[in-house]
This record gives sequence, structure tokens and C-alpha cells, in this order.
Amino acid sequence: MSYRISRVNWQAKKFELKAIRERVFVCELHIPKDVEFDQQDITAEHLIIIDDHDGAVGTGRLCQDGLLSRIAIFKSHRNREAYSSLISGLVDIAKDKGLENIYIQCILDEVPEFLQSGFSEHGHVFMEAGIPRQRLKCPIQALKTEPFTMLH
Repeated sequence: MSYRISRVNWQAKKFELKAIRERVFVCELHIPKDVEFDQQDITAEHLIIIDDHDGAVGTGRLCQDGLLSRIAIFKSHRNREAYSSLISGLVDIAKDKGLENIYIQCILDEVPEFLQSGFSEHGHVFMEAGIPRQRLKCPIQALKTEPFTMLH
């Protein structure tokens, strides 16, 4: 499969972005809508991943503080190429903005994998939508896209 990444504005593409995230996070993972959509959507940088045959198949955002989040890819396209393309695009935006660190809010089960990949714990464990999470930090120069899966 071949993917294209497009940088999009929330106001211009919010219906498409919301449709992708609702399908993945609200319908599939049962994340409440009031948790899924927040005020950061307005100020974040958003990407859409496009498959030549299926159209828009995923999205992700970079918040102003360097948080990579709301990474959602349709089940039929969840593969290393799709995740790597999306994460690389978000990291390129972070570099353009001069950010030094990237942050993620990962589920506790995945923390050891990310710690082995150059991330470090940043803050306390917290609950979001009934899921225990840990905020992790990684210097942008040391970031590898391989460990990434679906992130909320």
C-alpha cells in the first residue's frame, strides 16, 4: 500500500477528522465523545493519511506542547507503513516548529516498550476514559517511529 500525508486545518476538515476518530475511538474503542474531542483540536496541527484506493484512512495531531495524540487509523490499514508515515509527518511538523521533545500519553501496558525506545516517564500515572496512562517524553532527535501503534 502507498500512503500520502496531508496537513489539514481543523476548521476546514473537522467533519472528515471527526468521522475518522469517531469510527476508531468512539465506536471501536468506546472512548466517550466528550473525551475524544477537546479544545486542543482547534490549535493542534492535524494530518490525514490517504490511501490511493480507499481515501482518508487515518489521522493524527500534534499539540502545541509537542504531544502526539489522537492517532487513529482504520483497522484495515493498521500497519507499520501507515503508522510510520503519520508519525514521521507529525515529527516533521514538530521539527519545523523548533520543538525539542515529543510527548505521548501511552497506556500502561505499552510503557516498557516505549522506555526501551528512548522515552522516559514524565509525570504521574493518570486515568483518561477509564484507562490508566503514563505521559512519556522523548528528545525529538532520538525519536523512532517503530514502536508506535494507536495513540489516544
